[in-house]
Amino acid sequence: MLEEVTYVSKRRQIASIHAITELQEEYSVFEANLKQFNTSSQLCISAEHHSHNLTTDKHIAVLQTSKSKPEIMEIVACSMGSSTSSLYSALAKTVSRPALPPPCDSNYNPGNDLDLDQDPADPSELLQECKEVLRNRPAQLQRAFVQTGHGDARQAIRVMQWNVLAQALGEGMDSFVQCPMDALNWAERKYLILQEILTYNPDIICLQEVDHYFDMFQPILASLGYQSSFCPKPWSPCLDVENNNGPDGCALFFNHKRFQSLNTTHLRLSAMMLKTNQVAIIAALRCRATERAFCVAVTHLKARSGWEVLRSAQGSDLLRNLRNVAQRIETEEQSDTDIPLIVCGDFNAEPSEDVYRKFATSNLGLDSAYKHLSTDGKNEPPYTTWKIRPSGESCHTLDYVWYSHRAFDVNAVLDFPTAEQIGPNRLPSYNYPSDHLSLVCDFSFKDPTLVSQ
Repeated sequence: MLEEVTYVSKRRQIASIHAITELQEEYSVFEANLKQFNTSSQLCISAEHHSHNLTTDKHIAVLQTSKSKPEIMEIVACSMGSSTSSLYSALAKTVSRPALPPPCDSNYNPGNDLDLDQDPADPSELLQECKEVLRNRPAQLQRAFVQTGHGDARQAIRVMQWNVLAQALGEGMDSFVQCPMDALNWAERKYLILQEILTYNPDIICLQEVDHYFDMFQPILASLGYQSSFCPKPWSPCLDVENNNGPDGCALFFNHKRFQSLNTTHLRLSAMMLKTNQVAIIAALRCRATERAFCVAVTHLKARSGWEVLRSAQGSDLLRNLRNVAQRIETEEQSDTDIPLIVCGDFNAEPSEDVYRKFATSNLGLDSAYKHLSTDGKNEPPYTTWKIRPSGESCHTLDYVWYSHRAFDVNAVLDFPTAEQIGPNRLPSYNYPSDHLSLVCDFSFKDPTLVSQ
């Protein structure tokens, strides 16, 4: 028998969901997991909407079961400051609200976004155009590559990881109190973003908070010879901002001249049997020069303090999917060695968090490339994001580039600007477009005979 259970999201997203009451075992798991978050601030996971709507001042969880597949699927948002029973008791009040838009299709891909017969544009010309547009702004932050002395630089694969800051969030929600609003003007900020990418000319680009994929990133980078894939968040917070440009999500770009696409997987990350609002892309590529296959992934885990358990669960799901994709490619390629991995992301987690430990100790053999900046090679940089919000200054290490250390050497990593270079108002600013700094690494394949040992 179906019982209609109504739950609530924090903002205008409100949904009435059908739950299958016979699923006592799954429901018990849900309830137990819900209680684990009693001291957490928010759990953001998305849900399909139905015809009825309601509202409340509290964040309330959304439980959904599939009508065709009887299993608990997802939660929308919950504030866990009170008990589970009081959480359920808050579900009584209903009012009329506009219907929710359908969730974004995480599997949507625009298809062949690159004319393979057309010669790429000259990136140096576009870089010069960016500099011309930005001539009245402060100079670009000066950064340099730190060489590690390892690997063959002639065959280097340059990878960029960057949370570019969604335009809708920067202007509408993120409250950068020391950043003038005109510094966030998209008409010029997009040139700052392009300047950062073109300056370092990466072969692979992994981005988060992309909300201008179709009208900026994809067409411009396609003209430079990049193939790409975009995975939007099912319920992007950008959609709550007036005059938004659509949902934000993760995007992955690679140089078609250097790499052949073997497979692309879009993921909606799960946690404790529940699908969440965070996504990932895993692309299997073959290096044309070496004929060696590898996988590169991009992800963006749940933000905010209080969600360490959720991030850990999302990380476990990503590791599980990475393992599955790599094994599938190994079979298809008839490889007698493990398919190596590069995993880029804004993990929203300090190195002290459990999700970091899971990646560092995974049997996939991953290591963090940016530890090469430290003198002992064991510590992460002191910050990858630095901003000032109404609550105060926020300086954290949240972004990482993980790699298969048995298969890749790290040739070089791009250093970070100093506090003096960044300036007292921190990020974003007139000369840097995001609150996160880009991470850029050069990798090269190790001798395959050493990898197989």
